Amino acid sequence: MKVRTRFAPSPTGFMHVGNLRTALYAWLWAKKNDGVFMLRIEDTDQARFVEGAEEMVYKTLRTAGLTWDEGPDVGGEYGPYVQSQRKDMYLPYAKQLVEMGKAYYCFCTKEELDERRAAVEAEGGTFKYDKHCLSLSKEEVERRIAAGEPYVIRQNVPTEGKADFDDAIFGHIEVDCSELDDMILIKADGMPTYNFANVIDDHTMGVTHVLRGMEYLSSTPKYNLLYDAFGWEKPTYVHLTTIMRDATHKLSKRDGDATFEDLVNLGYLPEAIINYLALVGWSPGDEREFFTLDELKEAFSLEGLSKSPAIFDHNKLRWMNAEYIRRMDGKAYFEKALPWLCRAGLGEMAAKPENEEIFIRILQPRTEVFSDIANVVDFLAELGEYDIELFTNKKSKTNPEVSKAVLESVIPLMEALPDWNETALHDLLIGYAEANGMKNGTLLWPVRIAMSGRTVTPGGAIEIAALLGRGEALRRLKLGLDKLAAV
Repeated sequence: MKVRTRFAPSPTGFMHVGNLRTALYAWLWAKKNDGVFMLRIEDTDQARFVEGAEEMVYKTLRTAGLTWDEGPDVGGEYGPYVQSQRKDMYLPYAKQLVEMGKAYYCFCTKEELDERRAAVEAEGGTFKYDKHCLSLSKEEVERRIAAGEPYVIRQNVPTEGKADFDDAIFGHIEVDCSELDDMILIKADGMPTYNFANVIDDHTMGVTHVLRGMEYLSSTPKYNLLYDAFGWEKPTYVHLTTIMRDATHKLSKRDGDATFEDLVNLGYLPEAIINYLALVGWSPGDEREFFTLDELKEAFSLEGLSKSPAIFDHNKLRWMNAEYIRRMDGKAYFEKALPWLCRAGLGEMAAKPENEEIFIRILQPRTEVFSDIANVVDFLAELGEYDIELFTNKKSKTNPEVSKAVLESVIPLMEALPDWNETALHDLLIGYAEANGMKNGTLLWPVRIAMSGRTVTPGGAIEIAALLGRGEALRRLKLGLDKLAAV
């Protein structure tokens, strides 16, 4: 039997990393088994529908590298792949259940249900639907439908016996039918509920493995009663544990936790996010941490999935992203870094061919997330205010007095430099220090402070001077000298 998995998101906004992990695991299992990965859009809950969210699903999956074999935009023999476009197929199945006594029409109003719920809760109980409408005769049901009364169709769950299933992670699970509610299958607007549509769709689309969040674990016994009622073969269930922000809080976009789109916009590499996400709740069984998608396909197994909730560690993701950045080709790094340099006001500087190699050399080893770049290099765009105490450095044996003497000596030499480039600046400054018996640090420290106003910078005085260019570098050096002279 050919493995067929599905990812079935609701179009309600940007994709939460937990949903993306579900898609990843479903994709990996299908590809590992030379199967089919299907995308299905579950938009039965029109109240939560967000315009443009479906396109965001496509964009997110493509950015993550998770292409689908069948789906709304690529077609396939089991379409349509959007639930609202499949609307007409659900009611006949629900009516079939009614004929079999496995479902029934319910005319209870919201007010009636609220009243009965309040009465049960007042006595300390937990309300579940009391099968009030199950006893209605066929004639009465037909009369009320003909009269235009709103109705839903509910599942008729047995009041005795067990409902059970086997899960690939949690093993055999069974519950007493008496604990299960008669869930709604068809809503008053004629649309199916998620709980009904996903069963019908999974079967009619040939899904063999259902990978989804463990929040559906408690509903699966009711789903299986539907499979049993129709006499259908059940899929293999794989309920994935929750991703946690910390030991007590779930990761949730409603609580402001980052979506995949947020992380990409912050400068995380999609391949680093996917690599890390694969390890949040799954273990390859060895010490490996870095995987390409092809390597994940080979290594992935259902046996490696965890039974315990996994914590999304932003520090670990940042570390992994930094490792990915360091392994990038220099030109590929610069292409990714360029938009961030432009945001920092350095577009013109970064556009100069001679500066590309300098930026790569000084930034790539120091970049953990691309959004960090702006704060690291903003001094190149504008020199901020700084205190002359920065000129004091014990290691370099400098202080304001020494720094003043250094700047007075090197500024004229730099003004007279015929070619302003990194090599010429290096030969001039290092040559001057050597000729005057001075430590390199003693000369370079005040030059760097005057040009950057910072004690920590990517690159040293020579790289900064080359990037700034003759005019701006000399302007800043003279400002520094004026500061020192004014003391």
